[in-house]
Amino acid sequence: MLRQEHKFIHKHLLELQSLSKEDIELILETARPFKTLFTRSIKKVPTLRGRTVVLLFYEPSTRTRTSFELAAKRLSADTVNIAVQTSSVQKGESLIDTAKTLESMKADFIVIRHFYSGAPYLLSQYVSSSIINAGDGFHEHPTQGLLDIFTIKEKKGKVKDLKVVIVGDILHSRVARSNLWGLTKLGAKVVLCGPPTLIPLDIDKIFPQVEIEYNLDKAIKNADVINILRVQFERQLEHLFPSVREYSLLYGMNKDRLKHAKNDVLILHPGPMNRGIEITTDIADGLHSVINEQVTNGIAVRMAILYLLSIANSKPKKELPK
Repeated sequence: MLRQEHKFIHKHLLELQSLSKEDIELILETARPFKTLFTRSIKKVPTLRGRTVVLLFYEPSTRTRTSFELAAKRLSADTVNIAVQTSSVQKGESLIDTAKTLESMKADFIVIRHFYSGAPYLLSQYVSSSIINAGDGFHEHPTQGLLDIFTIKEKKGKVKDLKVVIVGDILHSRVARSNLWGLTKLGAKVVLCGPPTLIPLDIDKIFPQVEIEYNLDKAIKNADVINILRVQFERQLEHLFPSVREYSLLYGMNKDRLKHAKNDVLILHPGPMNRGIEITTDIADGLHSVINEQVTNGIAVRMAILYLLSIANSKPKKELPK
């Protein structure tokens, strides 16, 4: 049970690595009442009225960008989408100058996705706006990790002691890294599975409690949760597995393979899916899948993050001079 006195004191949300177990639990608990808002006829509260949320995405995104936009709007914030492809970035403007320009326009939050690891941290050193990392290079995707954990806890009632298997391209996955930090802090038993070339060599030094298994059938035995990662063709310049067919044969999730897991196993996927490669359609759309619920939960979790950051960084009201 979360202690009532715990408060979220962070200026930014850059990663799960630097959050405490209590911080993560507070975000998850705060997201629950926001999700109940979705059942109302008017899915909106005035919490962030007058605040501005800027979405600055240097990489393509559908789910994350739309989820943040909906989260902000449901909190009554103003939202601004920056189309990087048609902005001053194309004229050579630096990331820091872009952010300072947005700050000058009184942006309270800047949600950034960037192809370079550490870009959100860099911005946090130069602007006073709250920076939210929506995915940076191979580093982290903290809000995806949080919504995955929220989904697990909602369905299973807990995270501690659950066997969670993360399958696929661990090496290039910022989603995997955020899940690893969050799940291990909450006491889950995490197993990583994928081709040896797609699992970082030093991962056992960073997470000594995590098990590594290269055989998928063995990895998912008695699994409570299987989180299937997308094969990131756009990031693989090294040709780290021989062929798509071989990857699908050895690491693709299908009905026959799923029999090794528990009968009530949950199937997660951060999307977008490569159907027929890392997951078959009957599994993606089947009874065990909570993939669409992850998308819904993402809005609630991002509402919780915006709310908690706004509370943590609100300035105390000054009394009028007498």
